[in-house]
Formats: sequence, C-alpha cells, structure tokens
Amino acid sequence: MKKMLLAFTVTLILLLTETSFAQLAKDSWAFGFGFRFPRFVSINIEPLNSNYGGYLSIQRNFSEHVGLRLKGGYSHLESEFTDAASQLQTTTTNIISGDLDLIYYLVPCEPISPYFFGGIGVAYRMNENYVTTSLEENQLVPELNGGFGIEWGIDSDWELITELGYHITNNSELEGALGAGEVSGRDTYLGINLGLQYYFDKGAPSQYCQLYSGLSVEKPEPVDYDRIEEMIKSHIPREVVKEVVVEKPVASESEKWVLVGVNFDFNSAKITPESYPILYDAAKTLLRYPDMRVEIQGYTDNIGSEQYNKTLSQKRADTVKKYLMSKGISQDRLTSVGYGESNPIADNKTADGRAMNRRMEFKVR
Repeated sequence: MKKMLLAFTVTLILLLTETSFAQLAKDSWAFGFGFRFPRFVSINIEPLNSNYGGYLSIQRNFSEHVGLRLKGGYSHLESEFTDAASQLQTTTTNIISGDLDLIYYLVPCEPISPYFFGGIGVAYRMNENYVTTSLEENQLVPELNGGFGIEWGIDSDWELITELGYHITNNSELEGALGAGEVSGRDTYLGINLGLQYYFDKGAPSQYCQLYSGLSVEKPEPVDYDRIEEMIKSHIPREVVKEVVVEKPVASESEKWVLVGVNFDFNSAKITPESYPILYDAAKTLLRYPDMRVEIQGYTDNIGSEQYNKTLSQKRADTVKKYLMSKGISQDRLTSVGYGESNPIADNKTADGRAMNRRMEFKVR
C-alpha cells in the first residue's frame, strides 16, 4: 500500500511540473468519472470500511468561478449489528444517487484550484439483511449535498479530481435500522472521490485568467547594452521618421514625444529586442539636449482590469526610465508614470488599435 501511495505521489508531482491551465476559458463543458469510497457517518449501527463505489458527472462552467454539475454515483456501504441471538450480522446498503450541485472555484486560474460545492439530489437505496424488517427493502429518498474538492491541472484539457462530499438524507432508514423511538432522524454518509475530468468544449478565452500569466516576471538576464548598440548602429536610419521618434525638442508641453514601436512581452515589463533602436535614439536626443526634462508615460490597451493595467503600465515606464539612466541620462531629468488604459489613441476593438494603444510617450516638463 505504501509503495502504491508513493508511486501515485511521484506521478502526480511529475504531471504537475508540466501542467498548464485547464480552465482558461470563460465558459466550458466537462465530463468526469472516477472511484468513490463511501462511508456511513451518523447511523444507528456500526459502520464498516469495506465499501466502494464510482461516479460519472457532466459539468457546465458558466464563468471562471461558478459551475453547475450533474453527478450520478454508485455506493456500496456495509455496517454491522448484533442480532437477537447475539450473533454479529452485516447489513449491506447499495445506493444509486443523482445530485445537482453548484460549484464555486476559489482560485480558478491556478493549476491547483480548490472549490466548494452544495446542492440537492436523490438516493435510491437497496438494503440486504437489514435490521428493522418492517422497513421497505428499497426506497427513493431525497438528500442534501455539500463538500469541497481540488482540481489538479494535468494539461490543457484534463484534470485530476480529489473531493470530499457529505450527504444528508431525509430519514433514518438508509442503513436499514431504526433506533428505539426514532421518528425523524437523518442518516448521513461521506463520499471520497478520486477521478479525472475532461474539458471537451470551451468558450471564449478568459481575459480574467490571462491576467495571471504575467504577474510573476522572471528575473531578466543582465543586458549588455554596449553590444546591443554596436549591433543596431548600422540599422538606425539617418533620418528618423517623425511618428517613431522626434529628433528635436517639442515646441510646447502640450505636444507629445511618442515612441511608437517600443513594445513589451505580453503582460510583462520586459522590453522586446526590436524596441532597443528606438530607445537608443531617444537617449541620443536627450543627451543632445541636456536641459530637457521628460515625464515617461506608459499606456496599455483595455484588456484586463483598470487597476492591473495601471500597475503594468507603471512597471513598463519604470523599465524605460532605467534604460535611459543606463545610457547616462540623469535621474533628476526623468519621471515615470503609468496611465494604464486611459487616453487611447486608437480603437481597442481591433487588434491593430490595441497595439497602437500599448505605447510609451514622453512629455517635456
């Protein structure tokens, strides 16, 4: 048993090291199946552990946080009692259940995603060798469900499911025994599930989850700016196009010094290689006019929350400031401000428009 648990743990770790998010869509459909270990919790006789079962489920996620699941299950439960002849007897309860549960994911965009669920269902119980012979051998009873679980991402479509459910029926006849004078008891049982879930249909990509893909930016390797300059000197045009970078001080503070083409990796503050010629030329202009002071303004498109975009644009403006300082521009000549998705210069409804809005601007102070 220990070897099996060890092998399972190692396999799970290996899978999770290469995991990707399985729930990166705004809405989705999933099919699940697996094993179940059921156990009576509050009954009139002694519950046993020689139980087993399984389940099938179909799930509809309406958003990144909320889903609705229909689950069908089979549970074989055993318990024991002492009969009138002082002999130990075992009673068996087989349950076919159908449950409708509402699911809430706490952190839906992570590879390990915990959730809570609750709902209603029905249980068709079938008793063998039961204690109270006046009870019906088979009976359909309603039940309430609740519990929690964890989805472990395996790849973009598959997830491992671990779950603990708690089920309450509306009477005390589930195990086939009534206590003395008992009228309105409630039999309960647990279901520990281990299975797999496959997302077979997904809607539009989740903008909400995309925000998480760049929050932790890897520490960049040191940049050899001198080597980059040598590489790009031969590619810098003798006459710089006005829309790319202005080669002279602007006439007034109302004008903008727009650096179109200074781009960053998606959802990060890492400068792309094609941006260095433009930043290099901007540094040359600032060195040529030592009295010029500028405010470095960072902007983003409108994908993501307003607060997150403002933070991201601030990081990008700070990155440009650090580059200019590394070229010899005094820190007291530079300030950096992130304006997020405000003041768009193009239509955010198109890809080209969003690209134009992801820009850097200098304002002379």
